Amino acid sequence: MPTRQSPSVFSLQEAVGAAPGLAELQARIRQSQRCLDLVRERIPHALRTQVTAGPLQDAEWCLLVRSSAAAAKLRQLLPALRDALHESGAQVSAIRIKVQTPGR
Repeated sequence: MPTRQSPSVFSLQEAVGAAPGLAELQARIRQSQRCLDLVRERIPHALRTQVTAGPLQDAEWCLLVRSSAAAAKLRQLLPALRDALHESGAQVSAIRIKVQTPGR
């Protein structure tokens, strides 16, 4: 009776190492989170739970927010957020704000 081989199981690190596209994606995710860490102090404390790091592509960074009210306040803070990124040397030329719809 032939034996069945179990499917190979890879860790996330192994999968990323085997796929250059995944490695690039993982690097962009880390860079986006770093940008959020750099601007966090300039976001009012009550608003911080409403904001998450979104995609970073071609020097354009997206902040994801949970409500249109939070988005409106963040739009007022964009100059300060850009300053924080530039002061730290982050290569971000534009910041977009996107309201997340429920269920996404």
